[in-house]
Amino acid sequence: MQPTERAPEPDEPLVPEPPPVRALEFKAALLMALTLLLVLGSTLYVLFARGAFDPTQRLVLIADDAEGVNVGLDMTFAGFPIGRVTRVELGADGNARILIDVAEKDAKWLRTSSIFTMERGLVGGTRIRAFSGVLDDPPLPPGAERTVLRGDVAAEIPQLTASVRALLDNLNAMTREGAAINRTLANLQATTDKLNGPHGALGVLVGNEADAKQLGEALARSNALIARADALAARLDGLVANANRQVFGQGAAPGEGSVVGDVRASVSQLNGLLQEARGSLQKLDAVLVEAQGVASNTRAATTDLGTLRADVESSLRKIDGLIDEVNRKWPFARDPRGSEIRLP
Repeated sequence: MQPTERAPEPDEPLVPEPPPVRALEFKAALLMALTLLLVLGSTLYVLFARGAFDPTQRLVLIADDAEGVNVGLDMTFAGFPIGRVTRVELGADGNARILIDVAEKDAKWLRTSSIFTMERGLVGGTRIRAFSGVLDDPPLPPGAERTVLRGDVAAEIPQLTASVRALLDNLNAMTREGAAINRTLANLQATTDKLNGPHGALGVLVGNEADAKQLGEALARSNALIARADALAARLDGLVANANRQVFGQGAAPGEGSVVGDVRASVSQLNGLLQEARGSLQKLDAVLVEAQGVASNTRAATTDLGTLRADVESSLRKIDGLIDEVNRKWPFARDPRGSEIRLP
C-alpha cells in the first residue's frame, strides 16, 4: 500500500521564494550608469560626426525675407553641406540676418566672388546654396556679410495666374462671334471656293467673273498677236537671209554673184586704171620738166605733151566709165559731182 501525499497548508506558498541577490542595489545603480554613459557616448559621437566640435568660420547672409529658414538648415556647395544655420535675426535696417557656421576645412570653397542663393520651391523646404565661379580669387574672410539672391516660385504664381488670365481673355476675344480672326477665316474660305471655281486663281485676282472673262479674252488675243509676231519674225529672218545672199554673198550658190563682190571687182579695176593714170601723170611731169629745160625742142615736147594728154584723157574716160558702172551696181545713193575729175 503506497503512502498518501500530504496536502499543503493554506498559508504555505505554492512556489518557493528565490534566494536573495547579493548587492542588488549596487548592480542596479551600475546598470543605470552604464546606460547613461552609452546615451552620452552616442550623443557625443553623433555631434562629433556632424562636425559640432570642428572649428568653424562665421558667415552672415542678408535677405529681405527669411521665411522658411530655420536653425539647423544646411548650406550646400555642389550638393554637399558645408555650413549650418545657427541663428536668424532681424537687423536694424529691417533685413533678415542669417548666421551660418562654415567648417574651416570647407571654407576653402568660398571666395570673395562667391554667390549665395536662397531657393524656395513649390514642394520641399528652403535651400541655401553657394556658387564659386573663380576658385583663384581670394578666400572669403571670417565674419563676411553677403547679400543672398532669393528665388521663390510661389511668389511668381500670382503673376503667372494673371498672365494666364490675360491669355484666356485674348483667346476669348479672338474666338467670339464677329472677331477679326473669324472674318479672316471666312474670307479665306471664300478665297478657297474661288480657287476651286472655274476661273481658279484668275478669279481670285480680278475679283469677279466678268473681269476674269475679259482677262481671258485679252490673254487669247495676246497669244494670237504673239503668233503673228512669230510669223513676222520668220519672214524678216527670210528677208535678212536673202539680203545677205544678194548683197554679201552669204549662202549663195557657186557662180552666183553678189553686189559686194561686183563692187570689189570694180574697185580693183578702178585701182588699176588709177595706177595707169598715175604713170601717165608721172610721164607728163617728166615731159614738163624737159620742156622747161630745153627751149629749143619746144615743138617736139609740145607734140609729146599732146600725145600724153591724149593718153591721160583716155585713162580718165575709162575711170569715169568704171565709176559710173560702180554707181550703177552700188545699192546706195552717190553724189554724181563727187566722181568728177577735173583736168589741169
